Amino acid sequence: QVQLVESGGGLVQPGGSLRLSCAASGSIFSIDAMGWYRQAPGKQRELVAHITGARSTNYADSVKGRFTIARDNAKNTVYLQMNSLKPEDTAVYYCNALIIATTLRRGDYWGQGTQVTVSS
Repeated sequence: QVQLVESGGGLVQPGGSLRLSCAASGSIFSIDAMGWYRQAPGKQRELVAHITGARSTNYADSVKGRFTIARDNAKNTVYLQMNSLKPEDTAVYYCNALIIATTLRRGDYWGQGTQVTVSS
């Protein structure tokens, strides 16, 4: 059994910062790519940031220069540092990871989501 648990969401004023964390636990052999997605009300889920096992990163154009994704392989954790937040960043943020379990079965896992609200 593998699970992803996110933390760090909340309410922040425009221009503020938040740091999201997502820890993977369970019967993990290795973790390939990890990423953050978000879904605003009435909109489709979209990729925010992605990081490979080799730590190659890519970002949505809307967050480039403001958000930074990083990972700690020793802790099976991925982070999303969000700076200069805007009201349009308001959404539920989901962690995603491609994980090879100890059974050597590869799976695509999602966290439960954490709410980020940017408002004055």
